[in-house]
Amino acid sequence: MSAELRKKAKGVLSETFGFDSYREGQEEAIMSALQQRHSLVMLPTGTGKTLCYQLPSYLLEGTTLIISPLLSLMEDQVDKMKSNGEKSVVALNSFLSFSEKKNILSRLSSYKFVFLSPEMLQQPAVLNYFKSLTISLLVIDEAHCISQWGMDFRPDYLKLGDIRHALGDPLTMALTATAVEKVREAIISVLGIATNLNEIIYPVDRPSIQLRVIECYKNKDEELLHAISEFKGPGIIYFTSKKLADQTAEMIRVEKNIKVESYHSDLTKEDKRKVQSQFLNNTLSIICATSAFGMGIDKPDIRFVIHYHLPASPEMYLQEIGRCSRDKKGGVALLLYEKNDEMIQKRLQQDTLPAKEELTFAYRHPGKLDDLKEDSKTQLCRYFINQRVPLEDAWETIREYELNKHYQLRTMVNYAVLTSCKRTILLNYFNEEADARRNGCCSFCTHSLPLPYNPEEPELAESNIEKIWQDKVKLLFNLQR
Repeated sequence: MSAELRKKAKGVLSETFGFDSYREGQEEAIMSALQQRHSLVMLPTGTGKTLCYQLPSYLLEGTTLIISPLLSLMEDQVDKMKSNGEKSVVALNSFLSFSEKKNILSRLSSYKFVFLSPEMLQQPAVLNYFKSLTISLLVIDEAHCISQWGMDFRPDYLKLGDIRHALGDPLTMALTATAVEKVREAIISVLGIATNLNEIIYPVDRPSIQLRVIECYKNKDEELLHAISEFKGPGIIYFTSKKLADQTAEMIRVEKNIKVESYHSDLTKEDKRKVQSQFLNNTLSIICATSAFGMGIDKPDIRFVIHYHLPASPEMYLQEIGRCSRDKKGGVALLLYEKNDEMIQKRLQQDTLPAKEELTFAYRHPGKLDDLKEDSKTQLCRYFINQRVPLEDAWETIREYELNKHYQLRTMVNYAVLTSCKRTILLNYFNEEADARRNGCCSFCTHSLPLPYNPEEPELAESNIEKIWQDKVKLLFNLQR
């Protein structure tokens, strides 16, 4: 039976997706689903986790339901599937009008793939539609959001275990790129998939990516300009500030005459698609972005990822640098660190978590939450109140989460300033060891690092005109469907 399933899966891999072989971990995840086993799949960024659920879905009867935390990510995934010829896919989200949602729900069973957020699925009317659906596979993307120990604590993800039960406990696949052991334990516990579970866990290390840190004592912009002159090739520069991403993109255009654009949440949906398309087609060399850019972007030849600001956690850092060197031909991850850079992340953390007095006020006056700004603080307070969590227990959970965020940030500061192997610092956080140190490993292990790839400029616009127009026509066609 197993051999027959493998043969069928390999046929779909070739005929539907156009691949001759799997990447690491993909076949294990696919076979787990085809053998009706739940799975927790942790594969490094860039190893093709979407194939893990898309391929077996074609061999299973019913609809695959994908829970995704980001609207932009699910839109990107739907657009990509449509551009590859899959018509029976839809995203059910807040971008849609009431009539559009109603139309989708009325013919839900006609879709093979349905993307939606956990918040949308918790609406009783929406959940009732899905209860009558034959769900072949329930996919939890970015599953680390389930745990308060993960990168982005999303209280609505904690309800997914109850929702899964309400849907009849369907076959489930939880996907993540970076999750420490206690996060993985939380995912399994909340979803209730401990029985008949297959854990497919691969190391987070990306040996083909060279790790560099520069401590900036004078001018960070000068260090940035010097780095992009050295690195060349397609690259991403990450910022915490949208304004600084815009300003730096303009500076690079003026100083280096390089084709560069900024990308962040203030862009319109159409502009985001335009920037993504230009970057994928090499009409742009560099993207200056916030963390909003990169998820779902499958560009194998990104040669460098630079962080202008200190990331909040090792998980976030590894996810973002993992967009580099997907073809394993070599890349560079550079962190530009300036003393006290971590204060930016500390302020952001304070802005996202309620203080003790704010939480106490919410518990004493729950009716006034509707009058407050709908932000992460309000959502967290409302979640604890609705779940009837005692005030002291809610505060203890917030404090534990806060302490863990401090630990994650301290690890990143250590990565920046300690005089020891950078790769070892990152991997120790995940209780892992490096199997091999390629390309000089890091800026501590090798003082003068050569580039781990041939620094050629990408072939730019003129030679790609025909492909660009083909993509524009394809995009317009998809928007009209």
